[in-house]
This record gives sequence, structure tokens and C-alpha cells, in this order.
Amino acid sequence: MNTEEKPKKSKRITTIILSTILIIGIGFGIKEYIYYSHIENTDDAQIVSNIDPIVSRISDYVTAINFSDNQHITKGQILVQLDDKDLTIKEQQADADVASAQANVEVAKANSASTESMLATSKGEIDAAQIVLWKATQDFDRYQNLLKDGSITQEQFDNAKAAKESAETQVSIAQKRYESAEKQYQVTIANLSSMQAAVAAKQAALNYAKLQLSYTTVTAPVSGIASKRSIQMGQLIQAGAPLLAIVEDSLWIEANFKETQLNDIKIGQVAEVQIDAMDNRVIEGTISSFSGGTGALFSLLPPDNASGNFVKVVQRVPIRIALDSKNELYKQLRPGLSVEVTVKVK
Repeated sequence: MNTEEKPKKSKRITTIILSTILIIGIGFGIKEYIYYSHIENTDDAQIVSNIDPIVSRISDYVTAINFSDNQHITKGQILVQLDDKDLTIKEQQADADVASAQANVEVAKANSASTESMLATSKGEIDAAQIVLWKATQDFDRYQNLLKDGSITQEQFDNAKAAKESAETQVSIAQKRYESAEKQYQVTIANLSSMQAAVAAKQAALNYAKLQLSYTTVTAPVSGIASKRSIQMGQLIQAGAPLLAIVEDSLWIEANFKETQLNDIKIGQVAEVQIDAMDNRVIEGTISSFSGGTGALFSLLPPDNASGNFVKVVQRVPIRIALDSKNELYKQLRPGLSVEVTVKVK
């Protein structure tokens, strides 16, 4: 082989290598183009969960703490016990007040029944007096006619007149007694209503005392992980003071996609979630909802494009992605972890 053929051969090998690299590059580019034309992805995403603050409803001393930081707790589990001695005494006092008020109601009912009986008796007395008056009136009218023709004496007529007047007086007396009994009956009815209202008020006070007593036992409203414990044994806490926070077991992804990526993203599409903290291992999810506005709109100082100089900025819309809770990775996830989300749109 002469010296002129060696450069030609070397040149051909170089050309073949460059062509091969170019073909591989073109193939890779086509593959990437096809892949990215079928997906939308973002690395502006994180794991989210509800974090529920647990606060005290009353001011009292801590007597028991039944959880530790980062411990998993279940709904209804007793977390903190506050001193209940004072509130127990108040409940007992309120219970006694209710019993006393109920006894007063029974007395008022008895008085009402007694005055009602007196009222009925007074009504009967009126009826009896009216019968006597009717009889005396009939005798008086008859004696008056007999006196004109001289059939009776003046004394007999006077007796009949006196009997009539006496009967009229008895009717008037009976009516006044009835009116007095009726007023007394109305008073007893009003007193009974007042006693019953007092029972309702005392019962409300008892219910409030029981409610306050129930606040001495702080239970978990949801299942999750207890975090941010901020109390110690014997500590005096004030009403509204935070005791701890519970990170709920339910998790989801909040992925912030650019507004230019939303055209093909629909609810129900499958999303692959790569978890940074787990060597980019993947867990599948499903798009469940879109935020009602862009992320910037809910910021502390939302942008106002109508004021000042306007600079167009691509906005991002938070999308909620439900995760597969049956996946073995699900229990290892923690809110706040960064993830990368890829949605298959085509």
C-alpha cells in the first residue's frame, strides 16, 4: 500500500464515523421529538397533604400527653388531657341547678292544678247562685202581681224582694270570686311558664358545662402523623394555643404547569411522578382537578396588569394529581418533597 492510499482510507473511516454519529443523532432527535410531542412535563411540582392544627378550646393545665413527635395516630385517639377538676365541679353545680329548677316546675304545676280546681268550683258557685236568683226573681214577679190584687201581704212581698236582692248579691259575689280565681290561675300559669323557662336556661348552662368539660380531652380529628408538638406536662395553655399539628395520611401532587401546556391536559389522564428523594423512582397518578386560578393570583401580592408597566409572564396553573395509594412507595412519601410530573396527553 502506497502512502497516497493511507490518507484516503483514513478519510473514508472518518466520514463513516461522522455519518454514523449524524444518523444516530438524527434518530435520537426524532425519537425525542416524538416522545415530547406526546407528553407534557414539569419539575415545578411537590407532594401535598392537609396539615391540621390542633388547638386548645379552653385555658387549663396539661395533665397528660399521649403522643410523641412524628408518631402515627388514628382518628379519635386521645392526644392531650387537661385538668378537669374545676370544670367537673361546675358541671355538678349546673346539674344541681337543673334538678332544683325541675322541682320548682313540679310545685308550679301543683299550684296551677289547685287554682284550676278553685276556678272550676267558682264557676259552679256562679251557676248555683244564678239558679237561686232565677227562683227568687220568679217569686218576686209572682208576688208583685199578687200584691196588686191584695192576695198577699206587704210583708210577704218584702220577703220575696229581699230574697231576690240577696240572690243577686250572691251572684255578684260568686262572679267576683270566679274573676279572682281566674286571675290567680293566670298567675300560676305564668309562674309555671317562668319555671319551665328557668329549667331550659339551667339545662343550657348544664350543656355548656358539659361541653367545656369535654374540651379537657383533646382527640385526633383525623388520622396522620403528629408533628410540631408545642406543649409540656404541667404547662398552662391558653384558649386557642396550638398544641400540635397532624399531617393527614392522604397525599396528592400539586403540579404547576405553564399555561401554554394546558391545551391537551385533561382530567382523568395518567401522570407519571418521579420522586427526587427516592432516586427518581416512579409512582403513577391521575389528574383529578384544575385550580380555579393561576398560582400568582393566590399569592400575597397578586400582580395587577392594569397598573404600571406591563411585562408578559407565562403563568402557571396548579393541577391536582391523585396518587395510587396501593403503590408501595405511597407510604414513604412526605408532604413537601419535590417531584417531576409527566402527563401522557396523546
